[in-house]
Amino acid sequence: MRKNWIHYLFILVVCWFAFFMNNGAVYVDIMESRNFVTAHEMIEYDNWLVPTMNGELRLEKPPLPTWIAAAIEYVSPGNVSLQRGFAGIMATFMAFMLYFFAWELSKSRLLALLSAITLVTSFNVIMAGRVATWDIYCHAFMMGAILCFYRGLHARGASWGNFLLAGLLLGLSFLGKGPVSFYALLLPFLICFLWLYRPSFKGKWGAVGLMLLLFAVVGFWWPVYLYIYHQEEILQVFAKESSNWINYNVRPWYYYHLFFAESGIWSLFLLTGLLGWPWLKNRIALRKEYSFAVMWTVAVLVLLSCVPEKKTRYLLPLLIPASMVVAHYVVHVYTLVRDKSLLSADKFLFRLNAFIPALIALGMPVAMCVLFYMKGQMGLVYLIIVSLLFLITAWSIFIGGLRFRVLKVYTGVVILLILVETLLMYRVANMFNNTEIKSIRAVRQIEAVQSLPFYYPLSEEAPRIELIYEAGRRILPLDMERDTAFLQQLPFVLVSERPAGEIIPEALRGKVNIRLVDVYDNNPRPKNTKRYSSKFIRHVTILEHK
Repeated sequence: MRKNWIHYLFILVVCWFAFFMNNGAVYVDIMESRNFVTAHEMIEYDNWLVPTMNGELRLEKPPLPTWIAAAIEYVSPGNVSLQRGFAGIMATFMAFMLYFFAWELSKSRLLALLSAITLVTSFNVIMAGRVATWDIYCHAFMMGAILCFYRGLHARGASWGNFLLAGLLLGLSFLGKGPVSFYALLLPFLICFLWLYRPSFKGKWGAVGLMLLLFAVVGFWWPVYLYIYHQEEILQVFAKESSNWINYNVRPWYYYHLFFAESGIWSLFLLTGLLGWPWLKNRIALRKEYSFAVMWTVAVLVLLSCVPEKKTRYLLPLLIPASMVVAHYVVHVYTLVRDKSLLSADKFLFRLNAFIPALIALGMPVAMCVLFYMKGQMGLVYLIIVSLLFLITAWSIFIGGLRFRVLKVYTGVVILLILVETLLMYRVANMFNNTEIKSIRAVRQIEAVQSLPFYYPLSEEAPRIELIYEAGRRILPLDMERDTAFLQQLPFVLVSERPAGEIIPEALRGKVNIRLVDVYDNNPRPKNTKRYSSKFIRHVTILEHK
């Protein structure tokens, strides 16, 4: 039991660095802005059951993550680090669910530990656990449901408690992001698990039925409520979302050919574990468990590739079984070293996997010197200290690879990631962030606009949701060409692409007093970069009767 607690502590420490340390380094993105704006309007307009975003119905996403965001906003308004912290908590929960699942499947605590640590240090998982959006919630709850389902099948008797908990977590996953995790994580799991293990459901059908019933109650009550009271709107949303899977952001079937890169520094380990399966499956101790992890990973990849709409962040669930593949490979080499049965091919592959992270760590001092020190963004003493840490880590990984100290190599790779996240995260973020940003958030502190409504000209494109989030209030459309409607709304704040004097009809300019508040540039990316856009620049003007 003592060893188990060491594992739990190790997972918590790595999760702290992976998800919580410096989690405010990156600006709020479009997905977070949508979530925060909807959460803010839940509180301000008391529309918890029928969410809105900038005054329009927001029914595309199930509400559970937004309810959590609204609760946090109510307790601590504007606290982005806390919002992201709850995403980190869900990522940590997912890691523990994988730990317990891998242990119960394999009866190997080492395999379970390496699976969890690999998961939380994979690139896509780190990114998902640092932003307050939907993906991490649905997949974390689904991993918990899979664990409870597995426990229920292998427990004595009906195991009502495990199946009921599985039903609850299935419902929470559906409230997190609808059927996404059911298709991307649960379905491939069931296909591989039922085919490979052929578990018996004898004496458990009643509990399984109750699990499905609880899932339906928890997961479908909100869509049913909307269907009853907002039938037309929810049917339109359903049609739109279904169409998006086929017609929006369409990519070819091979778009995910670099899927392994989403695991970040574990990419080569993952490729070795997957491509080496035909050879390793007959030599590895946990043959069935290893084959299951490989099959599950491939099944997720195939099912995601079948959907026309593709984005790299959709590969997040793939990293759950992929982490088990990496862990199986590392444990396999560890066992071969212990038993002194390494072959030449084993030595070559392991050293290749070890030396590449060692080279990355070795190159970090040079990268810091070029990117930060030479630009005056890092002091010499700091550069020397951090460089020494990276060089020590590089030496540790290299020697571990040379002498086949498997766990030393693995730990060195984890430490390498921790060093980057702890010592360089803010500086790396500032390479991409606009450090000269002039945010529209400043209007929150201007007393003259607090009691006025905000509008944008109907003739212009609606402001980006990031601007609406930063402004902290709704910015609604207004037809500036309709004289009566325009004059009736005065006084108000105009948020526009062009100066207000160019937008107000000439016949009305003599009736309106124009007071420019400021011109704000909310571009998250620096000038002279491809992602710098005029869409983030807005004139904020107070319009009043003369």
